[in-house]
Amino acid sequence: MTDRKTLNLRDSSEAPAIKKRGRGWEISDKRLDRLHDQAREMRRHPSEAHKALAERFAKADFGRYSFKRFAVVGSAIVDFNCHQLGMAIVIDEDDTPEEIARRRDKSLEAVGIRTMHLAASDVLENMDAVLQRITAGMRLRIADKQEARREHRRNSRPREERQ
Repeated sequence: MTDRKTLNLRDSSEAPAIKKRGRGWEISDKRLDRLHDQAREMRRHPSEAHKALAERFAKADFGRYSFKRFAVVGSAIVDFNCHQLGMAIVIDEDDTPEEIARRRDKSLEAVGIRTMHLAASDVLENMDAVLQRITAGMRLRIADKQEARREHRRNSRPREERQ
């Protein structure tokens, strides 16, 4: 009888290590290529909720901000990603295990990307409320980025100027 391999999940408190060079995350090129292939396949066959939100995003004017569909971010695939804001949108279908979603969110948070979860039923039934929520999330991220920029400027001034 042969030993069967099983999937062992790491402790949920662990996030993938970050490299300071190359493709960013501590994952193999082979795994990253598989993730890109999977994202490409997801773009070809999106869910109804994803199609509806992507159609509204295509018509919307977000200024200099844009959302990429089924983006690979580190070791995760998110439904929409705004790189400029560090914001990811995930449409919650019923097929994603909660433990994996929690680990993905924790990994993204470790590198400064906030994840917004939207129910697929909300996207299909109440698009205006969903868009208002996304806009409010974008404003919050813009304010966070501006505050971080101000704090960085304050801390980077020479000591004599600060006094």
